[in-house]
Amino acid sequence: MMFTSTGSRGLYKAPLSKSLLLLPTVLTVLLTVLLPQYQDLFIYNLQAVRQGKQFWRLVSGRLICLDLKDTFCSSLLIYNFRIFERRFGSHKFASFLFGAWILSAFVDLLLIEALRFMFELKVDVLPAGLLGPVFALFVPFYSSIPRVQVTQLLGHISITNKSLTYIVGAQLLTSSAYMWVVACSGLIAGMLYYSNKLAVQRFIRVPGWAARFSSVLLEPVFSDSEPTAEAPLGMGATLDIQRQQRMDMLDQQLLLSQLAHLRRNAQQQQAQQTGLLNWNRFFPTLRHRGQNRHHEGPQPQQPPYIPPPDNTAVAEEQVRSYDSGLYLSLLKE
Repeated sequence: MMFTSTGSRGLYKAPLSKSLLLLPTVLTVLLTVLLPQYQDLFIYNLQAVRQGKQFWRLVSGRLICLDLKDTFCSSLLIYNFRIFERRFGSHKFASFLFGAWILSAFVDLLLIEALRFMFELKVDVLPAGLLGPVFALFVPFYSSIPRVQVTQLLGHISITNKSLTYIVGAQLLTSSAYMWVVACSGLIAGMLYYSNKLAVQRFIRVPGWAARFSSVLLEPVFSDSEPTAEAPLGMGATLDIQRQQRMDMLDQQLLLSQLAHLRRNAQQQQAQQTGLLNWNRFFPTLRHRGQNRHHEGPQPQQPPYIPPPDNTAVAEEQVRSYDSGLYLSLLKE
C-alpha cells in the first residue's frame, strides 16, 4: 500500500504537492525535449560553485531534474508524501521543504569536502533537481506513519504498507553514481529540521506573508475540487468531521492489525517450540492414564445440594431501617 489510506481523495487539500508534481515535470520535459541547449544552466556543478564562484547554481541546479527517470520517481514519492501537507498544513509543509532544501545545500558541500579530504574522491557534479527535500521527507514518513504488515513472502520477508515507498526510494537512490550523496544530505537535513534540535525551525521557514501570497495566487490554480464520491461515515455535521472520523477508524484498524500480527507471531513461535504436532493430545502419558483409570472406579456419592435461605426480605428491611435512621439524624442536625 504505497499510497496511504487517503489515496481516494487524490490531491484534495494538497495544492503545494500538486504544484511540485506539475511544474518540475513540465520544465524537465521542456529542457529534455524542446530546449536541450539550456540544460547547462541547470547542471548542479559544484566545481563551478567553488572555483568559478557561480553560486547561482546552488539554486538552479537544485530545482529541476535533468533525467526523466529521476523526475518520475520523485513525482511518485511527492504524491505519496502529500499526506504530510494535509497533516501539517501547506504553510508548515512548505517550511519543511524549504528548510530541508537550504540545509541539504550546506550538507552537500560538507560531504563533498569530507570525501575529498578523507578518501581523495573528487566529486564535481551531483544529480540535479529537487531531490534533497524528497529524501528528507523519508524522515517523517519513517517516524510518524505506522508500519502494518500486508503479507509475507516465503514465510520470512514481510511486505508492509510502506514497502513500495521504500522500493521507489531505492530505485531513485540507484539511478545515479553520486545520488547517495544527495540522499545522505537530504536525510541529514530532514532529521535536523524535523527534530528541531538546533532550533532551525525558528530561523529557516517560509514567512507568513509569502505563504499568504502563494495561497492567494497559486491555490485557486492548483487546488482540487472537493471529492463527492466518498461515502458518509459517522454523525459529523460537516465533511471534514466525517473525514476525521474516518481517519480515526482507520487508525483503529491499523492498531488492530498490528495486534493481530503480534498474536500470529506469538502463535508461530509457540508452534516452533512445541513442534508441528502436539503428541500429548494423541498419546497421553502413563501417569495421566493411571489417573484416568483410577478415576474410572466408583465415585463417592455427593451430598444433596441445599440452597441457601432466602434472606432478601431481611436484607431489604435492614436497608430500609438504616436509611430511615440516617434521614432522621440529618433532620436533627
